[in-house]
Amino acid sequence: MNRPKRMLVENIAWARETTLADAQFFRRLSLGQSPKVLWIGCADSRVPAETITNSSPGDLFVHRNIANRFSPTDDNTMSVLEYSVRVLKVDHVIVCGHYGCGGVRASLSPLSNDLPHVNRHIAPLCALAGRHRDELDKSPGLDARADRLAELNVLEQVRLLRQSAIVRDREPSPLVHGWIFSLHDGLIKVLAPGYDAQHVDRTNDVQVELLQTSSCC
Repeated sequence: MNRPKRMLVENIAWARETTLADAQFFRRLSLGQSPKVLWIGCADSRVPAETITNSSPGDLFVHRNIANRFSPTDDNTMSVLEYSVRVLKVDHVIVCGHYGCGGVRASLSPLSNDLPHVNRHIAPLCALAGRHRDELDKSPGLDARADRLAELNVLEQVRLLRQSAIVRDREPSPLVHGWIFSLHDGLIKVLAPGYDAQHVDRTNDVQVELLQTSSCC
């Protein structure tokens, strides 16, 4: 069975199982959406937003692209931000990058002539790498440089989002967070909290408690 056909079969199984578990699930889903979070993540197939955060359909409004970039000049990106902030009234905007990101790694290597669209998309990443060249050169190897640039990239997208009039001018403004996901252990690290420092400390304490609890079971 080819992959698309397999996906359709799995869809039927999922729909049946979901209905058996909750007969009203799809009725509620059809009434509309009211997600509290806009997720801006990487298009990498290994980083599905709903899966890594254990979220359900309707929880997240998702925009994904290569290297989780926020581009103020791109209508696709801006329409997602505009609709989620002004219409859906999301409370949080989360930029989530990941270690081992191919788009980030590509910005540290010679660009391919076969990928002109990708080249244009990651051009700001190349510029960001240039601005942090001294720090990146201290990293031991390409993998370490790419992972550090992935962190810097998340922080840069958070900065741009917080400067956006769509985010800044709404009352109250949605909180913008910067996260990064590890492919090695499945955990998310907070790089830029949207809350005040005190709240972040409490959040980190809860995360530690959850990890300790799960490791004991």
